[in-house]
Amino acid sequence: MTQHGSIETCVAAAISGLRQDGFAVALWDLFGALAKPDNLIVMAYRDAGPPLVLLHRSDNPRVFARLETLYLSGAYRLDPYYELHLARVTDGAYRSRDIAPDAFQRSRYFTEYFGATTLIDEIAFVVPLAEGLSLNLCLGRDARSGRAFSAEDLAACQRVSPVIAALARAEWRDLESDARPVEDTPALLIQAAKRRGIALSPRQAMVALLVLRGHSTPSIGLKLGVSPQTVKVFRKQLYQRCGISSQAELFSLMLPLLNDQPSASIPALGRGAEGRVPVAR
Repeated sequence: MTQHGSIETCVAAAISGLRQDGFAVALWDLFGALAKPDNLIVMAYRDAGPPLVLLHRSDNPRVFARLETLYLSGAYRLDPYYELHLARVTDGAYRSRDIAPDAFQRSRYFTEYFGATTLIDEIAFVVPLAEGLSLNLCLGRDARSGRAFSAEDLAACQRVSPVIAALARAEWRDLESDARPVEDTPALLIQAAKRRGIALSPRQAMVALLVLRGHSTPSIGLKLGVSPQTVKVFRKQLYQRCGISSQAELFSLMLPLLNDQPSASIPALGRGAEGRVPVAR
């Protein structure tokens, strides 16, 4: 038994609460019994447009403080979990450090976003709902506990992931996928940069995106099928074209170009939530 009750009891409560006001709290209790997260956010990723935030909970006001202004305004395109959506992965529990690019923690996105949220670790349940639509139920550990999830926490989440997927599909079965095709982020960068007088080639736009997502030079080379030395040439050309000299400047330049859509408001989750936030992750 835990302070949240047994996992079996919490599953039963979540089933009983499906499609009712009490489901969010029952879901939080279930995750508490599983892995004792500090925070929770449930989002629906789509092929076009920013994620829909379905609910969230945190007692740390910093965790979601930049959800609207940074994440939903375009930075979600750099997130490893968004890449899982695009990759059409199967149901499961995925730990952020296991799926992130090799230099993710040194990326400007990581320092700008995660540094501000105080997030230390994340485990997300990925639940495909329909073509172009998937749910992401993300458990976080932040400065409140000051510790990462253990291997046992991850194993427990993976073991129960079929149950979480079934609950999520039942609760959010009315969500509809966006009929628009998958957005081509490099093409979006090219078009947005052109409006600002910067002419990027497809290769330069792809290098920019991979750098911002946290790929090292060798990793970019593997992605593009070229040598690390060639990647360095591409990166130098990119910086020259943009008139910049650092990844920090690249992030500042490119992030606004990723924002082409408005976001939606966020329902808070039960007691201890931060209330409604006007937009975002």
